Amino acid sequence: MGCQPTSRHTYTIRSHTHTTVNPSLLNFTLQTLLSKGVPADAVGRRVQCDGERATVRYVGEVPPTQGPWLGVEWDEPGRGKHDGSHGGVQYFTCRHPTSGSFVRPQKVSFGVDYLTAVMKRYQGDLEEVMNEEITISRKTIEWKGVGKVLQKQRWEKRLYLNVIHLDLTGNLLSSWVTVAAITEQLEELKHLLLCYNRLSPPPEPLSLTHAFTNLCILSLKSCALTWPQVLQCAPMWPHLEELYLDSNNISDLHRPDNVLQSLTILHLSNNPLDSESLVQIAELSRLEELNLASTGLSTIQFSDVPPGSKTAMFPSLRNLSIADNKVSEWWVINELDKLKSLVRLSCQRNPVMEWGNNPATAIQFLIARVAQLKFLCSCEIQPEERRGAELDYCKMFAAEWLENGGQRDLEKSHPSAEFTTQHPRYETLIQSDSVLLLRVWEKNEDRQPVEKKLPGSMIVQKVKGLLYRLLKLPASELRLSYVSSKMEGKEIVINNDLKPLDFFSIEDGDQVLVRWTC
Repeated sequence: MGCQPTSRHTYTIRSHTHTTVNPSLLNFTLQTLLSKGVPADAVGRRVQCDGERATVRYVGEVPPTQGPWLGVEWDEPGRGKHDGSHGGVQYFTCRHPTSGSFVRPQKVSFGVDYLTAVMKRYQGDLEEVMNEEITISRKTIEWKGVGKVLQKQRWEKRLYLNVIHLDLTGNLLSSWVTVAAITEQLEELKHLLLCYNRLSPPPEPLSLTHAFTNLCILSLKSCALTWPQVLQCAPMWPHLEELYLDSNNISDLHRPDNVLQSLTILHLSNNPLDSESLVQIAELSRLEELNLASTGLSTIQFSDVPPGSKTAMFPSLRNLSIADNKVSEWWVINELDKLKSLVRLSCQRNPVMEWGNNPATAIQFLIARVAQLKFLCSCEIQPEERRGAELDYCKMFAAEWLENGGQRDLEKSHPSAEFTTQHPRYETLIQSDSVLLLRVWEKNEDRQPVEKKLPGSMIVQKVKGLLYRLLKLPASELRLSYVSSKMEGKEIVINNDLKPLDFFSIEDGDQVLVRWTC
């Protein structure tokens, strides 16, 4: 696509610049290596070979063959053949036993510098600008000579000044010093993607802060990073708001003291996380979104408060993903109710969501257990759905609640500690649900009416289902109304099967009347 030099752009660049690393030259002189296309600082440099990326770990001979070899560690572990050893000699080391190879220098590319890559990518746009005819006062002029040179210089300057989004994904970058050398020229840079690179931490991160002053969004997916390495680099990003660290080597989390405190979004999916270390980042006070999908998570526990209370941890967390994990116990879901700001949860493909081989019931239980939840797996929870879920949950465990000392009368209700731990919201749900008296007259009105107590959150359609089981009559033949204790002598028709009873302003002590035709 063409672009105007005065506008802001999103650039995707494939480039490489580097810092000096002293290689082991062994039997080769520097001149010999350079003649073979091997840079003097080859060890530690990133290369590309047959479409795959790797890091140079060794430069030299590999007897009994003649000539220089590059020992490389592939980003993709299965791409290599060994761990850096050959013929009983360990030439270099690798993280994986099959990620090492020896390749000839002429088969690899060390990339190009950033400016060369930019100019190559946008050369067509530049030529278009240079060849453009401009009309002023009905006269047509062309850029020529010095004017064309000046225009090119202005175009190059604006190309740097106006970059706000830079994509350096999948390049041959090997150092944060290199990245800083690029970004310090981009004064308005806010969004930086460095996915699929291998970047060595800088020796003095604070010295590079000026290169990332306005950076708000940083993506470091699949960069083979550990959490200590992230914390080591974090002082460079003083105003970072969104950090994407999916698919790295992050396991044990540590407290981010004095760094990352401005984060609102943190993604850690596809990392081998230690569940117990999660609380180490719980004091990130501005964090609103946390993605922990596919991390092997089995437990989450906020032990600073008892069941049914709100934790001080993750005070701003609104959106949490724990999808594709190993959560199998309902007490873990109970812990999520302690998060005072949580309104969105993704929990699909966890064992707990297959409870009783009935995913629909599991969803109801989850909704009932997490009071403030408004979205579950990207679907909005409607008020009617919540009321139905809480009612079914209360019905399911009513007998167990009574057996463990629970009663509707708060003064007499003393459920066991074990039951309260397993169902911390249960008594609250029972107490908050209004109870209505349903009175049924049979055709022979000389007989005493049948009476049932119902919660006000019960959908009218479910009431009719209950009556069907009680009276053995089709729901279509039933007519419901109620008599209010506050409006003596007035009977009000219940005319919408999809609404709960309390939608009709029915209160505790009112009587629901049922009639039918045969």
